[in-house]
Amino acid sequence: MPGWIAKTITAVAVCIAASTARAETTTVRVAVLQIGTVNWELDTIQRNGFDAVEGFKLEVLPFADNGTTRVAFEGGEADAAVVDWIWVARQRAAGKPYVFIPYSKAVGGLVVPADSDAQTLADMAGRRIGIAGGPVDKSWLILQAYARQVHDMDLADATEQVYGAPPLIYKTALSGDTDGAINFWHFLAKMKAEGMRELVSVSDASTALGLDPEVPLLGYVMKEEFLAESPGLAASFYRASRAAKSLLAEDDAAWEPLRDRMNADTEAQFLALRDDFRAGIPADAAVDADSADRLLRLMADLGGEKLVGGATELPPGVFADLQ
Repeated sequence: MPGWIAKTITAVAVCIAASTARAETTTVRVAVLQIGTVNWELDTIQRNGFDAVEGFKLEVLPFADNGTTRVAFEGGEADAAVVDWIWVARQRAAGKPYVFIPYSKAVGGLVVPADSDAQTLADMAGRRIGIAGGPVDKSWLILQAYARQVHDMDLADATEQVYGAPPLIYKTALSGDTDGAINFWHFLAKMKAEGMRELVSVSDASTALGLDPEVPLLGYVMKEEFLAESPGLAASFYRASRAAKSLLAEDDAAWEPLRDRMNADTEAQFLALRDDFRAGIPADAAVDADSADRLLRLMADLGGEKLVGGATELPPGVFADLQ
């Protein structure tokens, strides 16, 4: 066989193989809040090729608000979105075959000004608390249960609540318009960097209530039918997520490319965000279903149907098989 023919056949074979590999690579489209902290992990996955190592291609679809990310996911515009597993449990109880892949255990807490004389939740009686997330915010509900058990106090009746979006709660707390604030973890990190102090964390309150604070609340939701098309995809996606977490946990330099995304006004805020993200990395282990069930039952008791729908106990299949 002439050499030029052999070279041509080889080149064609390489092109066909590359084309086939591309065709077999599953693209995972993840709908995210444009300014959401999950972008730090997803950026790290893409930047370091952790998706390619695991045999899929990550595509990030930014949206203006969390509600829209769920619409995109449920409507098929995206293959995944970031939610809490309680929402996934609610959907499964309603017959929707959604599954949850753990991402973060980061939760909030109640912070007060550095010079506040409040030392416990009982000291917040008669004061104003700013709350992001609304009346059925999970942190707010857990702190109410904690106040009832530890202080025999109806926290909702004893305080005045001011509800608002996280940036508003952040600003009103720093300006002194409220006496304390319950906010999402990344806003709390920035608030602590600006001198506010944590009165009680949701993690400590959960422990006091007999709950397991190690249960990761946030994660990626996918549909069973999508995962069935690519066997092992849930585990591959999880491994890519863990690879990014390991890098961010161990290498300070890995955070430098993320500075612009982190919206930190000062070096203190940047470091607080980095450190609290690291603190929110869950253990590389399967979610304890019994612990999750206890939390769901408490949320059902406190938040009712408005929060959990028909999921009064943990439906089977909420957590993806990551083996």
